[in-house]
Amino acid sequence: MPELMQFNTDDTRGFLAILPEILMTLLVLIVIYMDLFLPPSRRKSVGYMAGVGMLVIGGLAWLLVPADGLKVSEQLVLGGMVRSDDLAKIFKVMVALVGGLTCLMGMGDIRLRYKGEFYALIIIATMGASLLSSAADLVMVFISLETLSISLYVLSGFVRRPETPNPTQEAFASRSAESGMKYFLFGAFTSAFLLYGLSLLYGFSGGHTNIYRIGQALAVGEQDTAPIILALMMVAVGFGFKISAVPFHFWTPDVYEGSPTPVTSFISVVSKAASFAVLTRFLLAVFPPEQLISVPLDQYKEFSEIWVQLFSILAVITMTLGNIVALSQRNIKRLIAYSSIAQAGYTLMGVAAIATTKSGDGAAAVAYYMFMYVFTNTLFFACLILFTNATGSETIADMAGLSRRNPWLAMGITIALLSLAGIPPTAGFVGKFLLFRAAVDSGLTWLAVFGVLNAIIGLYYYLVVIKVIYVDRSPDDEKPIDLPAPYGFVMAASTIAVVLLGTFLIGPIVNWASEAGLDLFRL
Repeated sequence: MPELMQFNTDDTRGFLAILPEILMTLLVLIVIYMDLFLPPSRRKSVGYMAGVGMLVIGGLAWLLVPADGLKVSEQLVLGGMVRSDDLAKIFKVMVALVGGLTCLMGMGDIRLRYKGEFYALIIIATMGASLLSSAADLVMVFISLETLSISLYVLSGFVRRPETPNPTQEAFASRSAESGMKYFLFGAFTSAFLLYGLSLLYGFSGGHTNIYRIGQALAVGEQDTAPIILALMMVAVGFGFKISAVPFHFWTPDVYEGSPTPVTSFISVVSKAASFAVLTRFLLAVFPPEQLISVPLDQYKEFSEIWVQLFSILAVITMTLGNIVALSQRNIKRLIAYSSIAQAGYTLMGVAAIATTKSGDGAAAVAYYMFMYVFTNTLFFACLILFTNATGSETIADMAGLSRRNPWLAMGITIALLSLAGIPPTAGFVGKFLLFRAAVDSGLTWLAVFGVLNAIIGLYYYLVVIKVIYVDRSPDDEKPIDLPAPYGFVMAASTIAVVLLGTFLIGPIVNWASEAGLDLFRL
């Protein structure tokens, strides 16, 4: 057995590594205090405090969280519970910014605007996602994952029945409660699989909870490989649910349709982003490829080939089913739900590619793709909220004439859909290019071919929605849709991010993501 990996005992580095989460905890307390003691006439300031506070925390995470290309042992802090590296930094910044934008989006929904508990839950869920992004210990992985998950279960069923009779609101409240229950039941079921898989890894490694020590122990262990593969499968079930991978995707359309739209936006990006961050780190640490081991090769037990094949197959099935089923959707939120399933399939290509090269291109592609995806989906749902508020409809056909009712709203939806489709000069084009290149460079050319074919299928249903917005006529063409200030800010910020990530910021962000990928390969 090789010598166990040691941890960094620098208290300052440890404090800075979890500084965003500490600030989020303080922000939750401030939001709850304001909600309790402010008069109803001033309750709207709670949303501004939560939204602006989260955006500030995202900026501080970018400036203060340490990530300096050290070895793994020097980046593991707080007793090995957290790894402070570039990958964690990217995702901490990402989820904090999206959490802030979601709080501002919630202010445009009358059912959420004055609910301080809504903003508190968003911050708590973001805190869980942020910790999950840097988790390096089984205990931290599960606690942060459940902090995120339980908050999302409550948020998805947040809308209750109105105090005064209103058939439309009662129907939505019923769907919201149903989506929350479905999300909770599916989540509890898959969490049991995940926890059992983690407990098996704990036992097989001789009682270690740090994922890097587990990887060291499994690489030279004398136990049979079959139980370890079983543990890998169970972990894949747990994370597959979080990222909406097939066949663990059944909750996605119903939860997307039934949840309040700001919550749908938040679930679609934060849960997926944090889960991909920890999945990438977890696989490389617990089931390392040959170039990431510190044991003699004659003692090394190979597991990475198994999970590369597993996630390659999952990627193909997920992107294909998501795109094909999306073709028949008439509800825009269900269409985006199946689109998000397909997007998870594309991202799994990067996950499958990370073990076959030491360049870190696979991890860089995953980080960049999630960075562009969170801003793209936030832009889309910000526009969708204004549309549904004005029309009371989520049907694609009812979006006819939107370009004449509010050209800025139509342009925002168009940019978001083109980015999801991977059309230049949006960020989605660069993201898909990086994923396909990583697959080809790692010898998974067949996987890249499937990705290209699926991207062509996805382009069709995105263009159908754009055609409805700009070409089809509606009796309400002359009824304008207002653009409130909070939504104007969210749409402008997200649009600028999507366009700049696909043009002027390609170099800096790709370099940052590449450095994050290389960090995972520094022993």
